[in-house]
Amino acid sequence: MILDKEEKNILDLYEKGKIKTRNPTKKDLEEVKKIAENTFRKNRRITIRLYEHDYTGIQKKAMEKGIPYQTLISGIIHQYIEGDLPEKKTG
Repeated sequence: MILDKEEKNILDLYEKGKIKTRNPTKKDLEEVKKIAENTFRKNRRITIRLYEHDYTGIQKKAMEKGIPYQTLISGIIHQYIEGDLPEKKTG
């Protein structure tokens, strides 16, 4: 598993006994559940037009990953918005 700098720091502190864990309260669990439900709730439907080549490519990639192509498209858009997909620099 690859950890980023912050994750490595947390793991290091935990292993040294400087961080203690606790069982979540019922209120904690309800809050996490609510956040998770809101995170995965898709509440907008859109229609887009794609070139046939792109549509076929998306379907192929989704099939390779074992996910629906709509999920793949949604994930790509999300990664782009979050800044996790690098933009190609032109000229």
